[in-house]
Amino acid sequence: MKNLIIHTPEGFRDIYGQEMKRKRTLMRGFEDVFDHYGYEPIETPTVEYFDVFSNEVGTTPSNELYKFFDRDGNTMVLRPDFTPSVCRAVAMHFPKEGMPYRLSYEGSTFVNSQEYQLNLKQATQAGVELIGDGSAKADAEILMLTCDLLKKAGIREFQVSVGEVDFFKSLAAESGLDEETIEQVRSMISNKNFFGVSERLGSADINPVIRRAFAELPKMFGGAEVLDEAETFAVTEKSREAIARLREIWSYIEGTDNERYISWDFGLLSKYHYYTGIIFSAFTYGTGEPVAKGGRYDKMLAHFGEDAPAVGVGLYVDQLMMATRRD
Repeated sequence: MKNLIIHTPEGFRDIYGQEMKRKRTLMRGFEDVFDHYGYEPIETPTVEYFDVFSNEVGTTPSNELYKFFDRDGNTMVLRPDFTPSVCRAVAMHFPKEGMPYRLSYEGSTFVNSQEYQLNLKQATQAGVELIGDGSAKADAEILMLTCDLLKKAGIREFQVSVGEVDFFKSLAAESGLDEETIEQVRSMISNKNFFGVSERLGSADINPVIRRAFAELPKMFGGAEVLDEAETFAVTEKSREAIARLREIWSYIEGTDNERYISWDFGLLSKYHYYTGIIFSAFTYGTGEPVAKGGRYDKMLAHFGEDAPAVGVGLYVDQLMMATRRD
């Protein structure tokens, strides 16, 4: 039996020496970008009540949370995700009449899953939440800020793929398919399995345009021309609104220095249920996993007793450290 006193638990690691210096430099660079965009720092507890991350919020599955009890018998968890914590803090401390709020954070998250980033169960995140602004301009701001953060990190080549979950949700609702089938189709689309989508739908009695849309969504990614293609499948009012929203977002980005980093991907669908509009992931060479993820989550504040739109992004610092090491 090995002596556990001189080992870290599986999924945890020590950081020291030059790597620690690089990490501190990276975080200071992020803080400069946060300040430039007008984001104020916020620090939330590492430990939260279980209800902050309950199934109703739609974040990390319960069996992937680090859970324990306090002395009063309340179920507590180590924070797996910053967004619900920041929303909880805003609902507690920030008056609604002061919105919008621009808040930045950095710290550790804890997820007990082998499928997590780099198989780390403790990971460092940095990011922002823009709470109280439901505009397309706010979405564009978060996308541009994401690009500037990645450039500040020293990433020279990257792509931010942007999807729209309401587009899929509106077609799914119109299809009349049961929830189990919709979830299977969502998973296949997310995995770019268009053959699986066609096979799963089989002879299902649904609108032929929606059937074709589900089969084509995994292949619908690229430049602004993808918006034209998606519009041909917009058979519901909400799906048409989703396309119009993406065009408005693009109008703020087109012609800027960050235009070349943005692409559209209608097959990008998250397992997190709290997203309500745009959803995006940023990729670069040498990591295999996203270095940043974000999106709009207009219903999350309601879980904490407030009703306000919100959009944000989180950067995976460990992934970025690996990406910059190759340069």
